[in-house]
Amino acid sequence: MTMTAGELFLESLSSGVITQSEIDWLLTQQGRFSRAEQAAMLRLGRLLDQGQIQLGCRVLPQSLGRRSGSLGSVHVTA
Repeated sequence: MTMTAGELFLESLSSGVITQSEIDWLLTQQGRFSRAEQAAMLRLGRLLDQGQIQLGCRVLPQSLGRRSGSLGSVHVTA
């Protein structure tokens, strides 16, 4: 699954989780973000600092997890 910066922000807000690979992607892409995306990423950082969003892993939806039998994370692209 691929996500934009905005989708990643919303997913992290709704789940309360962000993965290390997502943070790494954000850091490598930050120079390409629009002003609105930069503001959202700053807010995401503050929420991480406050403990409202946790560093963790995402579990695949149950229907997908049964087939593969594994855990996974969301892959983000530019």
